Amino acid sequence: MTEINIILTILESLQKENSNNVFINSLHHQFCNRGGLSKKQLEGLHAKAIQSNVISQAKIATLEAIIKKKPTRYKSEIIKNIPEEKIDNSIELSLQQILAKYPNHKMALFLHSKLVHHDPFTEGEKNEVKRLAKVLLTN
Repeated sequence: MTEINIILTILESLQKENSNNVFINSLHHQFCNRGGLSKKQLEGLHAKAIQSNVISQAKIATLEAIIKKKPTRYKSEIIKNIPEEKIDNSIELSLQQILAKYPNHKMALFLHSKLVHHDPFTEGEKNEVKRLAKVLLTN
């Protein structure tokens, strides 16, 4: 039993009608190499098939059904930039003072890297900077 491929028959009919059409030749080439066409490509093929006098209405209706069955891909919306949270100058100053006195302090280095990369500070991290400044800088 042979399977009828409507898309291929439409492409071949349109190629016979106008062999110089670059769009149809491109679609035929892609269909033969990849085994299918995207929804946008099928919509373009549908527009060409409607203009043609060679393609029957039954084949056009089948092509419309194939197009409707394909999923529509939507581009995701542009993500709006979240305004950067303003860090207290006191936190930045405290971190600089801690690192000036203790340049290898791991927690201070970690928090300073977050500050440099503009990562938001949690309340716990802000409190940690204040605690470190109180413990390490009051000596």
